[in-house]
Amino acid sequence: MPWGQKNMLRAPGTRPQTRSQTQGRQSAQATATKGKKVSFSSPLVLRPTVQKKSAGRSGGILKTPQTALSTTISVDVSHKKSCKGANSKIEKKQSSSQGLSSTVQSRTGGLTMKINLLVHFLMETCKMRKPIMKADMLKIVQKRYENRFPEILKKASFNMEVVFGVYLKEIDSSKDSYILVSKMDLPNNGRVTRGNGFPKTGLLLNILCVIFMKGNCATEETIWEFLNKMKIYDGKKHFLFGEPRKLITQDLVKLKYLEYRQVPNTNPARYEFLWGPRAHAETSKMKVLEFWAKVNQTVPSAFQFWYEEALRDEQERALAAATFNDGSDAMGRKCSKAKASSSSHA
Repeated sequence: MPWGQKNMLRAPGTRPQTRSQTQGRQSAQATATKGKKVSFSSPLVLRPTVQKKSAGRSGGILKTPQTALSTTISVDVSHKKSCKGANSKIEKKQSSSQGLSSTVQSRTGGLTMKINLLVHFLMETCKMRKPIMKADMLKIVQKRYENRFPEILKKASFNMEVVFGVYLKEIDSSKDSYILVSKMDLPNNGRVTRGNGFPKTGLLLNILCVIFMKGNCATEETIWEFLNKMKIYDGKKHFLFGEPRKLITQDLVKLKYLEYRQVPNTNPARYEFLWGPRAHAETSKMKVLEFWAKVNQTVPSAFQFWYEEALRDEQERALAAATFNDGSDAMGRKCSKAKASSSSHA
């Protein structure tokens, strides 16, 4: 199932040093890639939930997400219309195929529902910050689908990762208990502020990737255009992420994950986003590209231009780390010699 609406963006330039350099490099890249477009999907869109009674052993009231949360299996059984004079064998084959198609759709629809129910269960448990027990998840799945639990859990975990930027981590193998862990070190395990809200890590990772793919500097208009495709609108409180403008222009800026600044020499004033220092420290271009690839169910190298830039960034980081370690070792040796010299004089 498609993950949101497809968005076509022309390949942006490389990392800017100054605004003039950015424009020059983006212009050169635009010339080199003239006529080429890069297609990528916006992340999964979650819609408000409605209450629905669950069947079977799980009991109680659960809210079923009205979303395209899981990837469904589409089975296309084509048929030829029977015509006058066709023999009975062909007609029987058509009838059998139609019955098979109906059965497959029913089974895949039930599997999708179980995935969505499990996602909602994980969302609510994450919100309450409680350990997640396998026994409780099996109640959601119910006995009929128990043999497919690993597949259901894998798809539900995938959806939690691409929407909220959290992954399932086992904390006690003897009790089969798990917790959801944020992929970045945002406060309150990704919630940004105190309370029982949902993690904002997935939203942040998407914004960081848009900034990266727009030449490491994205205009505010570009960010809102992208968020609108996720059904997140300026001035409208989102049922998962709260007030989006406050989140991206104040909360994440204050935490130094994003930089929000006025574009020079603009009247009326226009604004742009860059990575903040904590984003540079806690993640990398390669990591956000890997996240983006997972959202689009592909591999990072599929985004060749940005993949090459991410590789260069990894090399630069490795070199900087090696230089720092060499400097620290040299300083340590110098201090050791000084202490030894001081001891000998004493």
